[in-house]
Amino acid sequence: MEQSLVRPRPLTRAAAGLRSGAPGLPEYVDRFCALVERVDPLIHAFVSEAGRHDRLRARARELAARYPEPAGRPPLYGVPVGVKDIVHVDGLSTHGGSALPPGVLAGPQAVVVDRLLAAGAMVAGKTVTAEFAASAPGPTRNPHHPGHTPGGSSSGSAAAVAAGLVPLAIGTQTVGSVIRPAAYCGVVGFRPTYGRIPVAGVIPNAPSFDTLGVFTADLAGAALAASLLCDDWRTGPVPGAPVFGVPDGPYLERAEPAVLRVFEERVERLERAGATVRRVPLFTDFAEIVRQLQTVNRFELARSHADWFARFGGLYRPETVASIRVGQGVAAEDRAAALDFRERLRERVAAATAEAGVDLWLAPSATGGAPEGLHSTGDAVMSLPWSFLGLPALSLPAGRTAAGLPLGLQVVGAAGGDERLLAQAAALEGALE
Repeated sequence: MEQSLVRPRPLTRAAAGLRSGAPGLPEYVDRFCALVERVDPLIHAFVSEAGRHDRLRARARELAARYPEPAGRPPLYGVPVGVKDIVHVDGLSTHGGSALPPGVLAGPQAVVVDRLLAAGAMVAGKTVTAEFAASAPGPTRNPHHPGHTPGGSSSGSAAAVAAGLVPLAIGTQTVGSVIRPAAYCGVVGFRPTYGRIPVAGVIPNAPSFDTLGVFTADLAGAALAASLLCDDWRTGPVPGAPVFGVPDGPYLERAEPAVLRVFEERVERLERAGATVRRVPLFTDFAEIVRQLQTVNRFELARSHADWFARFGGLYRPETVASIRVGQGVAAEDRAAALDFRERLRERVAAATAEAGVDLWLAPSATGGAPEGLHSTGDAVMSLPWSFLGLPALSLPAGRTAAGLPLGLQVVGAAGGDERLLAQAAALEGALE
């Protein structure tokens, strides 16, 4: 695969062009489908769909008839969006990256898809997911290096944006499934505050953590998508320069030494540009945080799949079976205790954040660059504490490994502070590359 396949397209530019009528929707659909036919066999971002072209041509005709005048067109008029294959879309089968009969997994269209369609978007197709958004990888390849994973579980969504197949894709994150693949594929990933985008119509993994998120080429695109998909989006004056915090301790030490060097270089660059950065001991009991999250995650995964697994357990992949079996052995009172632990952790982190005067936390998005091979989706541990707490997070492209693999900078805000996170992170983009 050649570097020319890595062509992320800014969402705001694509949307503006389609609203203006340059190009017209029928022509755009033809070009889009030709691009998918040419590029996707090399990266396998999309679930195969025999009638994609006809379906999108019909949607283009519907949109053109409904919005004949450019001035009246909605913000995502004609924009093709990849949708992770655990998110129900009317007219498209949901497989969840599994071998289960699609009819078994059927359900009403997801609220997030309703919102995309109301904004004028076209569902480009289902994007590949690890089986049931867990750890058994799909066939998707990293557009930067085909022999490396794109990350998971939202592998197809991240790769589709990185390769320029779509300017916007929907993923989900239970632990690290938006932030990590965004970093591995060199795009922007946004995971909002837990619950900010309704998950109705999405196959659950661990409902205490499951969160819908987006992939885009740049931060402006993520902000546009968030404003259309999140509940009760608030616009207002741009906040002042943030104080950044670096969470020193065993959590940060989980990143590879080479990644930490790149991370520290980016932090120093921010400081030279005039940013205030404070180093704060945080997550000193990190091993216990990992254990408590896994207790909840495994218990809820087993519960989410109790009926399907009882009927179709022989069709599940070994990695998923192992996780479900562990979850079946977790007692309900242990899950309850882990959720109590989370509440106490939230109080501790909120107090440490306030005491240090930190607005946004900075950390690597992943422990390293995308691992070689397609047998693993990589390590989600750098997202783990923030997902446990339900905080909004971004991954911004920030440097490369010695082998040329993309790295990401993770930026984490306060619960419910998604608007502030996206606005204040805008100052980072220019300083990172």
